[in-house]
Amino acid sequence: MISRTELQTVLNNLLHPEDIKDYCPNGLQVEGKDRIKTIVTGVTASQRLIDAAIEHQADAILVHHGYFWKGESGAITGMKKRRLQALLAHDISLFAYHLPIDVHPEYGNNVQLAQLLNIQDARPMPGVAPQGIVYQGQLENPVSVQDLAQRFKQALGKTPLSEAAGNHKISKIAWCSGGGQGFIDQAAAAGMDAFFSGEVSEKTIHSAREQEIHYFACGHHATERCGPKAVGEYLASKLGLDVRFIDIDNPA
Repeated sequence: MISRTELQTVLNNLLHPEDIKDYCPNGLQVEGKDRIKTIVTGVTASQRLIDAAIEHQADAILVHHGYFWKGESGAITGMKKRRLQALLAHDISLFAYHLPIDVHPEYGNNVQLAQLLNIQDARPMPGVAPQGIVYQGQLENPVSVQDLAQRFKQALGKTPLSEAAGNHKISKIAWCSGGGQGFIDQAAAAGMDAFFSGEVSEKTIHSAREQEIHYFACGHHATERCGPKAVGEYLASKLGLDVRFIDIDNPA
């Protein structure tokens, strides 16, 4: 068991949210009980994840997508009211770290994807801020678009949307988890054979075709499961806490 304050200190020392300008507050977003033994981790603090945490008698939830995003209404009504009401009624703390979980060099979404997909020499792409938001690496052997799409399906459990932009095989690859499709232009400028992200925009396909860089959209949720899970495993190992990753399926 650990105090809520101690847990926040451990997480902040690990993820360094103060170093990143983000779209939401990182760290403790909803204050619950003072002592924490059981933590549920997940991608998004949805009602289903909260309900699962209540069922598992969790003291805290740690997610990648929390609340209080810039530009959203500050009114506590409807869906937001129900979520917060459930957390407060059960005295559950909510910790959320957005970009810090994407870019972390050991437990972040991007580096964890490299391990999951067996991408070699994975490293942050130079000149892209914050460092680690886009990664680049090398496949051990060049593969076709079809073969790489199959690798994504096997590793992530989701068939990617793929756009073949030529006949060349893929060796050099770059990626950004989640909604990072806009970085395809930096990947093309860096001479990558392919780029993948979670989401796709209409203009992404044109960028792929016109710059001859293969593109894969592998799912926002699917590409951002491994970071929160890895951070939770770190907490379990370091602090001896009961940590459970719960995957709330999302086809997006």
